[in-house]
Amino acid sequence: MEGKIEKKSGIRTNAILLALVSVMVLFEILIRAEGKGSLFAPANISNLINQNAYVVILAVGMLLCILTGGNIDLSVGSIVCLVGAVAGTLIVNMGMNIYLAIIICLLFGILLGAWQGYWIAYVRIPPFIVTLAGMLLFRGLANVILNGLTISPFPENYLRLFTSYIPESDNDALQMTVSLSVAGVICILYVISEIASRKDKIRKGYATESSGAMITKTVLICAFAMAFATLLGLHKGLPIVLVWLAVIIFVYGYFTNRTVPGRYFYAMGGNEKAAILSGIDTNKVLFFAYTNMAFLSAIAALVCCARFNSATPSAGTSYEMDAIGSCFIGGASAYGGSGTVGGAIVGALLMGVLNNGMSILGIDANWQKAVKGLVLLAAVIFDVLSKKRRKND
Repeated sequence: MEGKIEKKSGIRTNAILLALVSVMVLFEILIRAEGKGSLFAPANISNLINQNAYVVILAVGMLLCILTGGNIDLSVGSIVCLVGAVAGTLIVNMGMNIYLAIIICLLFGILLGAWQGYWIAYVRIPPFIVTLAGMLLFRGLANVILNGLTISPFPENYLRLFTSYIPESDNDALQMTVSLSVAGVICILYVISEIASRKDKIRKGYATESSGAMITKTVLICAFAMAFATLLGLHKGLPIVLVWLAVIIFVYGYFTNRTVPGRYFYAMGGNEKAAILSGIDTNKVLFFAYTNMAFLSAIAALVCCARFNSATPSAGTSYEMDAIGSCFIGGASAYGGSGTVGGAIVGALLMGVLNNGMSILGIDANWQKAVKGLVLLAAVIFDVLSKKRRKND
């Protein structure tokens, strides 16, 4: 049964991956036709990563909330703003040591998440209501701290933590060598992981894809990784924020796929009553989901402060919509119990490419929102119709 679920989720993730490639090719054709450069220009690819890092971070956290039963968190944008305000006050106004300030900001984020998680998990107030209240409360507190003003600039040693490149050198050959070396190591680890995972599934009797499909997928992914690294090597090297993203993706990918507590989220979203009868403490699962969401929002806040080099009252506006949209576009079920970290990342990339491509083409911001709304609606309709078809079968 678990194998079938993973297989269906994998098929949908691959479908979204094909959609991402198709959208990128379409934008490349349109941008070149308009004479506005190239979507795949090295500088643009690097900007794409830096601009959308916060979406990836928030989408990973939002996925855990959605897995518990289609629940969402509307307060993440306000938490980003509030934690950013605290970071600006501590680092810029008070001149605190940046590492101590970062730890305080992360703990503050966890505290905000625990506050919401308690009402949702142990008092059973609907997440929509609690996080809606949090959205208003945290945004208000952020404006009180900032007094309606922007705090800037952040010190250089703080900015380097999130906006620098590896290696920190102007040597083009060194940048390319480092980028390709890192990509090569990642490809080797990926191939080893795929082979080990396949052997493990066969040993346990789970359904697996054919050998030909696995080899084709592995070759395509490795080729994509090397091409991606080549583009980054042509422009300053690897963005440091990409390293932070890789750590987050690896940790949460391993947690949801390889650990028992991670599988609790799928069990709860699939059938909460059955999960309780199986001995799972669903209150703890819910509490963790929302506390973790706020923790990742705090990380996103630190990244955004470095990227904008400021803490502003408007920071984080509509970030929750980007995160929610990424998860659903990436294959998370609107009813919970289905979805992967990889799918959420692909969804976030698709959102980022849509933003970036339409901005280069000079499409009006309102039309950009309309297009993203239609893409989100299409993804949810696909999920609902798929579930109805499976029920009828």
